[in-house]
Amino acid sequence: MKYFIVCGEASGDLHASHLITALRERDRKAQFRFFGGDLMAAAAGTRGKLLRHYKQLAYMGFVQVLLHARTILKGLQQCKAAIREWQPDCVILVDYPGFNLRIASYVKRRGICPVVYYIPPKIWAWKEHRIRAIRRYTDRVLSILPFEPYYYQDSHGFEVEYVGNPTYDEIADHLKSTGRDIADASTFGQNGRKAADIIALLPGSRRQEISGNLPTMLEALATLQDENVKRPFCFFIAAAPNIEDEVYERIIKRHAHGFRVDIWRKPTYDLLMTARAALVTSGTATLETAILDVPQVVCYHIMGGRFINWVQPYFLNCPFISLVNLIVGREIVPELVAADMNQEEVLERLREILDGDVREKMLADYAEMRSELGAVGAPEVAADSIMQLLGEHEPHKVGSIN
Repeated sequence: MKYFIVCGEASGDLHASHLITALRERDRKAQFRFFGGDLMAAAAGTRGKLLRHYKQLAYMGFVQVLLHARTILKGLQQCKAAIREWQPDCVILVDYPGFNLRIASYVKRRGICPVVYYIPPKIWAWKEHRIRAIRRYTDRVLSILPFEPYYYQDSHGFEVEYVGNPTYDEIADHLKSTGRDIADASTFGQNGRKAADIIALLPGSRRQEISGNLPTMLEALATLQDENVKRPFCFFIAAAPNIEDEVYERIIKRHAHGFRVDIWRKPTYDLLMTARAALVTSGTATLETAILDVPQVVCYHIMGGRFINWVQPYFLNCPFISLVNLIVGREIVPELVAADMNQEEVLERLREILDGDVREKMLADYAEMRSELGAVGAPEVAADSIMQLLGEHEPHKVGSIN
């Protein structure tokens, strides 16, 4: 079988790479072409061809998309041409809805092959109108969030399959490679320091996020350090792989007020395994932090302050921004957004999760969240579902692959 996969950012590259591995295990003649990244290329090996790197198309926000519109349009045309010429047996779309829904439309209108959407658009949060395109141009939607099938069914009468969450698998695989288990709770960190000393900062993966979130985080930590002379902390920033140290160093110099902050370039999972608490920008990082049992404060800076807080309910269809709260359906981790993301609030919430009842309640709620996610094995379940779909469309091909 020939699989054409499209993703547009680092997380999609990671998730798609595991899906490629699972498909290869099931289809000995699998071939892959993709818009993706280095992890996908490594997983596909000699059976795959990277046509365009996601870094050339990963633009977020209205202004960035507008400034790079020509590049994005060129990428769309290249992707369509590659699909038309190669005639794959299946197109698999991974998140990245602005781009991928256009690809889905093209493939279905031309009748090229089935379209699978792995990690669908978050229409429960915004742009609910995308359901029309999803309904019209996809043959199967595979979700990694346990509440999504209920939302799609209840709100739109549309069937979505939950396959499990690949972040759970990725953490489990990493811990296994280091000789630890998903349930392991590390008590000692770097150089023998106790985990109680370490606070992890995860300010985002994009420059704009980092420049907005990190200064306030550091201002709050400066006060925390002053308050705890007899309990010194170690502060580590989990660096994004595509962001240079100089970006962090400039912000540290301006906002750390003389206390030491180190840049962590090793796997973020290893940092979280040693941390007492974390300040985390909303996204998959909030889920990773919860799976690894680290109490957290979700921090998301947005220009506009109180105005943004006031208009947010009119533009955001969901009550929370963090995956942790969305999965459980209530606030179990504090969310500081726009005007609420300030030094005083960050400091107060951080104090609450270092010790005491608030911390213990959050850890108990994390256990509930992990039970909602279910077992590991999301890429394998997703691959089985794709193979089953292709068997319905072309059983003679699927029957000959093993």
